[in-house]
Amino acid sequence: MRAPRRPAWTATLTWKAALFIAVMCCALAALLGVLVHVSVTGQTVNDAREKALARLTDVSRLYEAGEPLPRFAGIDPEGLPASLRALALRGERGTMVADDRGRPTMWAAAPADGPADGPAAGPTNEVRGHTGRRALAVRVDYAQSAGTIDALDRSIVGSSGLAIGATLLVGAFAVTRVTRRLHLTAQVARRISAGDLDARVDDPRTKDPSRPLDEVATVSGALDTMASSLQRKLQSEQRFTADVAHELRTPLTGLSAAAELLPEGRPSELVRDRVRAMRALTEDLLEISRLDARNETVDLAVHELGPLAERVVRASGTDTEVRIVRDAMVETDRRRLERVLGNLVANAHRHGAPPVVVTVDGPVVSVRDHGPGYPAYLLESGPQRFRTEGRGKGHGLGLTIAAGQAEVIGAGLRFTVPDGGGAEALLSLPEDTPPPESGPGTGPGD
Repeated sequence: MRAPRRPAWTATLTWKAALFIAVMCCALAALLGVLVHVSVTGQTVNDAREKALARLTDVSRLYEAGEPLPRFAGIDPEGLPASLRALALRGERGTMVADDRGRPTMWAAAPADGPADGPAAGPTNEVRGHTGRRALAVRVDYAQSAGTIDALDRSIVGSSGLAIGATLLVGAFAVTRVTRRLHLTAQVARRISAGDLDARVDDPRTKDPSRPLDEVATVSGALDTMASSLQRKLQSEQRFTADVAHELRTPLTGLSAAAELLPEGRPSELVRDRVRAMRALTEDLLEISRLDARNETVDLAVHELGPLAERVVRASGTDTEVRIVRDAMVETDRRRLERVLGNLVANAHRHGAPPVVVTVDGPVVSVRDHGPGYPAYLLESGPQRFRTEGRGKGHGLGLTIAAGQAEVIGAGLRFTVPDGGGAEALLSLPEDTPPPESGPGTGPGD
C-alpha cells in the first residue's frame, strides 16, 4: 500500500525546532535586555541625582551666605521644568531629567526662601514644612549618561541578534543531524514495506554497547530488529512453501499417471479433474516460491504486442474479444508476458462476467470484464495469495503470480474500476524505440 504523501505545507521537524529556538532566544534576549537596561538606567539616574543634590546643597550654602552662585545654578533659572519649580515652591526638594537647550539635563531644585540644609533628598522628595515663592535650582549635564544608556541599548540589541543567530545555527545543525537520521529510518521503513527485507538502518550507535543510546538510535535498532525477524519468518515460510510444492510434485505425477489408467466413467473424471487442480496449484506454489526468492532471470527480446496478445487469447480457449487500437513493439520476456496475460484473462472469466475484452493501445494492454469488479482490498493493496472473493472459485494465486511476473519483466500492473462498472487490469510495458535513421551525409566518415 502506498504511503500517504505529506502535504507540501506541512512544517518539518527542523523548521519547528528552529522556530521554537528562535522564539525562545528572542524571549530570553528581550528579558535579559530589559533587566540590564532597567538596572543600568536606574544606577545612572541615581548617580546623576546624587550629584545634582550634592551640588544643590553646596549652592544652598552659598546662597544663604550671600555669595555669588556658580553658572550651573540660579534662582528660577530659564529652562527649569514647571513641575519641578512647582514642587520647590511647595517647600520640597526634587530632581528631574529634562532637555535644556536640546541637551539632556538633570535638574535639582529646592525652595529659595528658607533653610535648604539638611539631609539630601533621594528618589523620594522631602517636605520642608513651609511654602516658598522662589526656586533655587542647579543643573548637571546628563548627555553623557544618556549616551551611555543609548550605547548600552544598541549593544544589547546587537549582541542579542548575534546570540540568536549563533544559537539558531548551532540548533539547526544539531536538529538537522537528528532529522537526517529520522529521514534515513523512514526511508528504510518504506523500503521494507516495499519488499526489500535486506534494508537496514545500521546506526553505528546501536553497535557500540558502551555508548548511551538516544531515542533515534533506539527506534533505528528496533526497526532493524523487526526487519530481521520479519525476514527470517518470511524466508521460513517461503522455504516451507517451496519444500511442500516440491514434495507434492512427485506423488502428484504418479497419481496423474495412475488416474489416466482408470476406466472411463464419472468417478475417473472427477479424480482426473482434482489431480489436474492439485498439479496446477502445486505449479503455482513453485512459481510463487521462485518469485519470492527474487533470483529469476529474464530473457528479453523485442516482440510485436498485438499478435502476442491474440495468441494468448487463442491459447486460453475462452470467448474473449481482442481489440488492437495501436500496435507497438515492446521489449519483454515473451514467456512471462504470456503468463501474465493468460492469468488476467483467466481471472476475468472466473470472477467476472462477459464480455471480456483485451485491448492493445500502444505499449499498454487492458483486460476488462463486466462483472462485479475487484474487491476493495485488491484495489487498495494489490492481490494477496490465498485470498479471493466473488462467485468464482480460486486460491488467489493467479493475480499474485501476474503481479510478480510483471514486476520481473519491468512492467506496471494496475487494477482499476472503469467507467461503466466491471473490472479492468492495465499492463504497461516498456516500449522499444528504434534509433533514428541516419540521413544522407551523416554516416561515418562524412
